Amino acid sequence: MTGRPLTIGTRGSPLALAQARMTASALEQAHGWAPGSVTIIPVKTSGDRIQDRPLAEVGGKALWTKELDLALLTGETDCSVHSMKDVESERPKTLAIAAMLQRADARDRLIGAGSIQALPERAVVGTSSPRRKAQLLRLRPDLDIVSIRGNLDTRLGKLQAGDVSATLLAAAGLDRLGRAETGTAIALNEMIPAPAQGAIGIECRADDAVTAAWLRAIDHEETHAAVLTERAFVRALNGTCHSPIGAHAVIEGGRIRFTCEILSEDGGERVVDCAVFAVGDLDTPAEMARAMLAGAPDSIRHLFDAA
Repeated sequence: MTGRPLTIGTRGSPLALAQARMTASALEQAHGWAPGSVTIIPVKTSGDRIQDRPLAEVGGKALWTKELDLALLTGETDCSVHSMKDVESERPKTLAIAAMLQRADARDRLIGAGSIQALPERAVVGTSSPRRKAQLLRLRPDLDIVSIRGNLDTRLGKLQAGDVSATLLAAAGLDRLGRAETGTAIALNEMIPAPAQGAIGIECRADDAVTAAWLRAIDHEETHAAVLTERAFVRALNGTCHSPIGAHAVIEGGRIRFTCEILSEDGGERVVDCAVFAVGDLDTPAEMARAMLAGAPDSIRHLFDAA
C-alpha cells in the first residue's frame, strides 16, 4: 500500500473485532498488502453501552451504527464492518455497502438443551430477539421467554449461573469466536433466521471510489445478492426491532430461493411464504412483503409501521 493505511471502524465486542480482523486479512490477501497494513479502530457504540434494555426500547438498530457512521463520514475511518443483521434496512445515501464476505452458517443454535422439544415444560429461555421469542412460542407456547442482552460470554454466563435454562445464539457468531461445538443448530425450516444473519458487510462513503474499488475485490457476489433480497423484504415491511421477521435467501441453479415469515409477538399467528425468482430481482421480495402484510391479522399488522 502507498499513502496512509486503510482504516476499518468496528464495534469493540470480541465478535465485532473478530469480523474486522477477517475483513482486514481478506483485504491484505486480495491486494498483496503486508499483514497488518489495514488498521482496525474500535468505536464504542450506544448499543454496546446500553445493556439493560431491549434495543426496541432505546432506539433500535441505529444504536449499533450511528457512531460508526459518524467516524466514517468525518474521515476518521475509511470503512465500517457490520454484522448485516444489525444494520437498518434504510441507510444514509452518503454511505454505500460496497462488499460482503461469504456468508457463514445462518442458523440459530440452542444452548441448554438438545432441541426445542427437549426443553423442560415452562423452561425459562433468554433472548431479546422478538423473532426468536415468537418462533419459540409458536413451537412451545409453555415456555417463559425473558430478555437478556450482552456479548456471547455474558449470555452464556447467565445460562451457567442458572438465570435461564437455555438461550439462542447465531451459529455464525459462535463459529467466528471458536465455539463451533457450542449448542445445537436449529433447522432452517424450524426457525427461519433473521434477515442477513451470518453475513458481514463492509460500508464506505458513497463518494469514495478508491475504497469502494478495494472493497469490491473481497465481495462475495452470491452472499451480497441473497442479503439484498432479504433486506428488500424487510424494507417493504417497514419492520422495526419490535417486528418478528424471518427471511432467508439462497442461490440455487442461478436463481434465488426465498423463504420468509412474519409473526405475532406470541407466535400464535404466522404468515409464511416462499418463492423462486431471478437473482437481482428486488421487486418480488418487496411485493411478497406487501401481500403478506395486507393479508395478516391485526396481531401481526400492528407490529409494522406500514400497518
